[in-house]
Amino acid sequence: MRVIFFFISFLFACNFSFAQDTTYARRVIKTLTSKKYFGRGYLNNGLDEAAKFIASELKANQAIPFFPTGYFQWFEFNVNTFPDKVVVKLNNKLLKPGIDYLISPESTTLKGKYSLQKKDSVTYLATNSSIPLTVKVKQKLTYSVATNSLSACNIEILNTKTLGALNNIEVNIESKVLTKYINTNVCAYLSGKTNNDTMVVFSAHYDHLGGMGKATFFPGANDNASGVSALLNLVKYYTKNPPKYKTVFIFFAGEEAGLLGSKFFVESKVVDLKKIKFLVNFDLLGTGDEGIMVVNGYTFEKQFGLLESINKEKNLVKEIKRRGKASNSDHYWFSEAGVPCFFIYTLGGIKAYHDVYDVAKTLPLTDYVDVFKLVTEFTDRL
Repeated sequence: MRVIFFFISFLFACNFSFAQDTTYARRVIKTLTSKKYFGRGYLNNGLDEAAKFIASELKANQAIPFFPTGYFQWFEFNVNTFPDKVVVKLNNKLLKPGIDYLISPESTTLKGKYSLQKKDSVTYLATNSSIPLTVKVKQKLTYSVATNSLSACNIEILNTKTLGALNNIEVNIESKVLTKYINTNVCAYLSGKTNNDTMVVFSAHYDHLGGMGKATFFPGANDNASGVSALLNLVKYYTKNPPKYKTVFIFFAGEEAGLLGSKFFVESKVVDLKKIKFLVNFDLLGTGDEGIMVVNGYTFEKQFGLLESINKEKNLVKEIKRRGKASNSDHYWFSEAGVPCFFIYTLGGIKAYHDVYDVAKTLPLTDYVDVFKLVTEFTDRL
């Protein structure tokens, strides 16, 4: 009876630990998607505040600063923003930013009321604007980041049953290019038990799309507060379970602007890339109803086989799908430099992506714990 009691207590402790991991993940995601961080972009110091938060979590969990100067690696690029006025009226009706419309991120400043002429089934052109003004009707609004401003203004309108013909549009849009905006990669490591010359690297981008105007921002819960939470959970895990190899954790900025943070990191040569045994990059980890996708799964056949065998043995995620090389996240520059790596993202579930609906409360974290188990087991067996 005593043995049974201790066994049940052990199982309860394990389950409680995993529950706590998810609880911590949700706290991180809720924090990073709050208004204080304003979409972790280039307005209201959102990106800077997110970097500080991550660094504070790393310090609290005893992760060692990677750089001689601390956790931060600074780099810069230009970025176009809409810091103030974003007013759009269509057929004399005031539209809601992020819900009814988006301003294309490369758009310039424009103010006035214009007549619209239909070009095709989804495109309208302003007939009396001093600069080109294009209005496109979309089935889904998807935002992005631009590093420059064009001499044009493009507006995307969500297609609805009540939209009807577009006759006129009134806009008051102020854009501002921030030159040499300082971005920050955040990086830490934990020492290995047996080998500190060879490294295993985990990465995820913490930046997102920021905001559009004074009130509208893009929370980025799945993309990629979920991945950030996974990395911070890995720090907590390996602090209590020291890894075999030196283990590095990189939180990239500039991903949404074109993988600029990871490109800078690789080109800066702050680490000997030949010493990286494997890199696992996380993005979009908040679902998992249909399993996971592994980018570079066809490139690194042996490691993918190990991943599959662990999943079969442990009965973790529903399915592991794979694809070849792709420049769709921060693993790309490492891969191009010859570093063996995977980019893992979850499949199925909510469809919110690069919009105002990617919020913390809708994120199911369906296979979060199983992906965590799969990856830690995978790196332990490398």
